[in-house]
Amino acid sequence: MNHVLGERLKSLRAAKGLTLRQLSDLSGLSVSMLSQIESGSADPSLGSLRKLAQVFEASIATLFSDPDAPNVSVSRPGARHRLSGSDAGFVYERLTPGRGDLEVLTADIPPGAASSAHPWGHPSTECVFVISGELTVEIAGQTYIIVGSESITFDSRQPHRYINASDAMTSIVVSVTPPSP
Repeated sequence: MNHVLGERLKSLRAAKGLTLRQLSDLSGLSVSMLSQIESGSADPSLGSLRKLAQVFEASIATLFSDPDAPNVSVSRPGARHRLSGSDAGFVYERLTPGRGDLEVLTADIPPGAASSAHPWGHPSTECVFVISGELTVEIAGQTYIIVGSESITFDSRQPHRYINASDAMTSIVVSVTPPSP
């Protein structure tokens, strides 16, 4: 679970002078869910993170920002922050620390799963590397098929999403700079 996110959320909430109830009203998330996020006992979805980022007028990366993040960070399986899309059928794992300049995620996407129900954009540049399998990437109405050892880089202000339209698991690494909701 994510203790850095929980501490950061508490800090941002205190800085704005908000109670859990007020943050609930502003974000649309339940008081119970917010309490679980703050205690580090629940991992919020990407949709929930976007709602919280909007309340604090910040990027999602700001929610993970750790001012004491080391200059060198080692990411190990089982100790990574996990992010699930609100309507995605899979979970991303963050490979980078919460410094806010670069976000690198990995995911295993089961057959039929998509990163979102509809394409959407955000102000960043994105690169997706397919480790194995086949990924359908929709960008601004165009469809691209990317297979193992291939990558695609694009201006993510264009509405986009990832889909595993194959019958096998697809593994990817996604880099986003700057991170944004």
